[in-house]
Order: sequence, then C-alpha cells, then structure tokens
Amino acid sequence: MGEQLYVWRWKARLPERYGQTCRVTARGTLNSCRVVFEDGFWAITSRNALRKAP
Repeated sequence: MGEQLYVWRWKARLPERYGQTCRVTARGTLNSCRVVFEDGFWAITSRNALRKAP
C-alpha cells in the first residue's frame, strides 16, 4: 500500500512551507491533523491547509 502525499497550500501560516510536500501521520477531531514535512518538521493544523500531491 502506497503512502499518500499532500502539498501545503497556506501562505498565511508557515509561508516558508508553501508548496512543500508532507504526509499526514495522525488525524484528530474538528478536521485537524498532524503533518510531517520531508525535513522532519511537524505541525498540528487544519486539513484545509492540505491538497493531494499530483
């Protein structure tokens, strides 16, 4: 089973991460999730901040 990658799309929050790929490691309530970027940085954010990578 392949791992689903997402792209960070919010410029207002974490503008330096805009367009970078990340993966969702956990999903929470109220549309929240934990994302981990390629360099190991992680953040708890809304799933609205993500789009599926092409």
